[in-house]
Amino acid sequence: MAKKLYVGGLSYDTTEDSLRNYFSQAGNVESAMVIMDKMTGRSKGFGFVEMVSDEEAQAAIDMFNGKEFEGRRLNVNEARPMEARPPRSGGFSRGNDRGGFGGGRGRF
Repeated sequence: MAKKLYVGGLSYDTTEDSLRNYFSQAGNVESAMVIMDKMTGRSKGFGFVEMVSDEEAQAAIDMFNGKEFEGRRLNVNEARPMEARPPRSGGFSRGNDRGGFGGGRGRF
């Protein structure tokens, strides 16, 4: 069964292909994903690699945790399950909004 790894400390220039190629030294990589910022389109500096087996995932942790890759020291460990988050509100609150138009009596 595949095991997902968290990879922190990535260079902002790291691509999914370079991450996949690097981790393939430890075994078969099922997927590699670099997390991107939606606003800037730039890497957030972390990602996830899914190794085909538990043994290969442990080998990747042993090989790469604390090692330098593309000029940055990696933090590699088993990914934790994603936690449920409360629903986000739709932006700003309109409670107590008085319209934003000041003064001006008798403008009808």
